[in-house]
Amino acid sequence: MAENAFIKLVPSSAKQTISIEEVKELFHFYKDITAKTGDQLNWQYGESAFPYEIKETDEGKGSWFYLYSDNDRYRAILLGIDKETIREENGQEREQSYIQVTLPEQSTFGDKGKANEFCKFLAKKLKGELHLFNERVMYYYPRK
Repeated sequence: MAENAFIKLVPSSAKQTISIEEVKELFHFYKDITAKTGDQLNWQYGESAFPYEIKETDEGKGSWFYLYSDNDRYRAILLGIDKETIREENGQEREQSYIQVTLPEQSTFGDKGKANEFCKFLAKKLKGELHLFNERVMYYYPRK
């Protein structure tokens, strides 16, 4: 069965909405900073830290993409964006954007580890609320 994690963009997050292109840019940024770490260590760390290729299908254009790896330890991670309607305590409704990270059935334990790492990175950059695969919640936004 597929597993899901969510990065929710709450009112005190860095952004209220996000596009799939912005998520891809964050992955390119992640790839760049891990490659620079590898350069400092004189080791090809970038390939180990991000063993995936970003792939997008015609049907998923603008709403989801997946990370594919031909490495034997990793297979695939799906990422998509969507919105949900939240009813606040005062009775008003608001739309909240979120990023969904899905591990399909064929995913490995390596994929789950990388997905957790990517979720924490994205949530920290966006100052979001991270709902992990094990249903625990991590708060990366300033709480009042």
